[in-house]
Amino acid sequence: MSIDPPRRNFSWFDRLLDMVSWTCKLLAGVALVSLTFMFGWLVWGRYVLNATPTWVEQVSLLLMVVITFLGAAVGIHENTHLGVSYFRELCPEPVRRAFLAVSHLSLAGFGLVLMVTGYQLTLFKWGSQIPLIHLPEGLRALPSCIGGGLICLFSVGHLSKMARGIEQDSLLVE
Repeated sequence: MSIDPPRRNFSWFDRLLDMVSWTCKLLAGVALVSLTFMFGWLVWGRYVLNATPTWVEQVSLLLMVVITFLGAAVGIHENTHLGVSYFRELCPEPVRRAFLAVSHLSLAGFGLVLMVTGYQLTLFKWGSQIPLIHLPEGLRALPSCIGGGLICLFSVGHLSKMARGIEQDSLLVE
């Protein structure tokens, strides 16, 4: 059973972020299941058919990047990201909220930097191809651009909730 703040205080922006987070989880889950099947095919091909599928390694690297960055963004949205909360919990409530706001501002800044540099790297590498699968090399950097944008967006969403006073307890989830 989940203890959530009353839904009447949530805006269309909050619901949109929830849908984006759900979509990210779905895509990361599909990528993870695909990865599992691909490695099953790799083992079958190598040891049973004696013909190793060479494309599996390159596609699995792409899928791992997708899983990592989408999962990190969802972790920000759901407050499951890694954080040191010991000192924050020792502080009085106003200081605790200030630390939380600084944390989300820092995460938003980090996400913005990740998005911009990921975009630049995607453009820089787009002209070359990934060996064996003949897709643009920039696809390896695209998930960092998207993940950075989502991290920034989800952090702004938390700041918005804090400003409206609706995420008092759920922001402090460990």
